[in-house]
Amino acid sequence: MHNERQYRVYIETTIPSFYYTLRRDLESRAMQSWSRKWWAEYADQFTLVSSLAVIEELSDGRSEKIQDRIDLVANLEMLSISPKIRRITQIYIDRLIMPQDPFGNALHLAIASFYNVDALLTWNYKHIANLNKIHRIRQINQELGLPTPELATPLNYLGVED
Repeated sequence: MHNERQYRVYIETTIPSFYYTLRRDLESRAMQSWSRKWWAEYADQFTLVSSLAVIEELSDGRSEKIQDRIDLVANLEMLSISPKIRRITQIYIDRLIMPQDPFGNALHLAIASFYNVDALLTWNYKHIANLNKIHRIRQINQELGLPTPELATPLNYLGVED
């Protein structure tokens, strides 16, 4: 009897943030709609994981939606942050593929890579789901002996109609 591992998706901070955004601009409202649609249609098809880094980032917010955002991810498997993950994070920062924030984007990528999750779900186009960076990220992860998760947004899963 072979046991097939379920596809694992790391939920990064921007997903619960946009799920419960209070921003009213068109782009934010669209991202909220797509986040909720993804959650309704896909969340139960995967093993969702996150980390205390996400909880901490969400806790730093000033919105009345902080608790809702935390509650969205609170029951997910929380991947722990080891000293090895901190070293990987610093390598990403030193190699200039991620911003100089040891608790932000580089940390999420390091956690997702270290734990070999299948996809990192984010709305961060600038630093994570960025096709201009993926080659360098894969190259560095390969040097480190790490797999690279798919760097995806909810739109990558949704066949969004015009």
